[in-house]
Amino acid sequence: MKYHQILPPPHLRDYVRYYWALESTGRPDEQIHFVTIADGSPGIIFQQSPGASFQEGKQLSSVFLYGQSTAHTRIVSPATFSTIGVYFYPHALKSIFGMDSNELTNDCLDLDLFFNGQHLMERLDGASDVDTKANILSECLWAQICRNDHHLQTATRHALQRIIQSHGNISMKELRHELRVSERTLERRFQEGIGLSPMLFGRICRFQASLNQLRRQSYDKLSDIAFEQEYADQSHFIRNFKEFTGLTPFQFRKSIHETVENFPVLVQS
Repeated sequence: MKYHQILPPPHLRDYVRYYWALESTGRPDEQIHFVTIADGSPGIIFQQSPGASFQEGKQLSSVFLYGQSTAHTRIVSPATFSTIGVYFYPHALKSIFGMDSNELTNDCLDLDLFFNGQHLMERLDGASDVDTKANILSECLWAQICRNDHHLQTATRHALQRIIQSHGNISMKELRHELRVSERTLERRFQEGIGLSPMLFGRICRFQASLNQLRRQSYDKLSDIAFEQEYADQSHFIRNFKEFTGLTPFQFRKSIHETVENFPVLVQS
């Protein structure tokens, strides 16, 4: 598989982390099994393949917007495809599309229908290369931003930054004290702006920090990761890891080929 990243234009860099492109030329009778991992960010995926598309228990649209995920899923794809994705920052659904982010948590929607007449799929399908596709997506996203212009509330943005900076290890009591808001207010605003409760988003941030440490192999034993990421113990770390990947850390190292970050291929034994 061939993979590369494309930086968004400057005016989108507060919303889009990067575009990614993946191409595969496997046999017609083959399938590839992807694992989706909770990473605290929504995104867009457009897939071109002959006669079939991604399936997640059901067939997915060729171009879809997905929200926050709270658990791992499996996506089956034909072995021959060309895909471009948009990896957003956590606040993108509210900021770009004007929707309460929790409306799309653990769900996705047909983006061509959402744009209502822009015929996004046709334009992407007719694009000759990845850069052209990225430009089409940038144009559509900027039009949405100009139309909606939804900014995160200051308190929500502060909470988001503090949780990310602490790798999920700031207490909710401390956060509420900093913001001088009630538990209910913080929960409601964060759900609307990000799509998850602040506590669950913090758990995902801590999991991602532990996953990055596992990727870097910067540990001698798993208990080192558990200690550095402030889990109660190694068992707590493993349970949390399995919740978000469906695999133990050992299985992840042995069974996963991660060409696209947080969208790895499950190697079939």
